[in-house]
Amino acid sequence: MHDTIFTKENNLVDFTFDAQVADVFDDMVKRSVPGYQSMIEMISLSIKTYGQDNTNYYDLGASTGTTSIALGINNPHSNNQIIALDNSPDMVKKCQQNLTGKIDNIDVVCGDILDIKFENASIIVLNLTLQFITPSNRQTLINKIYKGLNTNGALIVSEKIHFDNKKKQKQITKLHLDFKRANGYSELEIANKRQSIENVLITDSKQTHFKRFNTAGFKNSICHFQCLNFASFLAVK
Repeated sequence: MHDTIFTKENNLVDFTFDAQVADVFDDMVKRSVPGYQSMIEMISLSIKTYGQDNTNYYDLGASTGTTSIALGINNPHSNNQIIALDNSPDMVKKCQQNLTGKIDNIDVVCGDILDIKFENASIIVLNLTLQFITPSNRQTLINKIYKGLNTNGALIVSEKIHFDNKKKQKQITKLHLDFKRANGYSELEIANKRQSIENVLITDSKQTHFKRFNTAGFKNSICHFQCLNFASFLAVK
């Protein structure tokens, strides 16, 4: 379904992952996130190297299930269980609908990421999710993920990032806005969404991500993909 949520001038409230957003989310993310398809493809590639037999894969903030599908369809390993978690009932419903008939070894769960216990995991994915977690809780979550990963298991984090250098930030913001315009968003839609999401989506710099991985104990972390102001990180235990 085509995203037209922000086409009207009205009294905007903070962005929420409700039924209206769930219905258009796939269109929204493809038209708003440069390199989104490549992010998913990099997740598929990472499974081959870091996935392990007889382990769990976690898709945290599963939204409509795109990442879960990538984890299931491109998995070369055996006896894996995928846990797809989201705290939005509307997103969970949409995820269940999208996964029906495509993946059997999956549990779609409605719950809070901060409450889940990670067990016997070889792959954990936060795809455009950490940026919506309260910043003060992010290190605690990454610490828990590290403890729940098996040795040589991997955490994959894809996020919108910011640059501390103001000139670079201004340049990259302009390019991102041009990307949205090229994908059919009007100036009104861009302005309305920015107003709606500015208090909800809080970005980090690359350096902050790397510091967080290091603090948790990850032995190796890299930025393995970046397109404009969106980046994917791979942290290996």
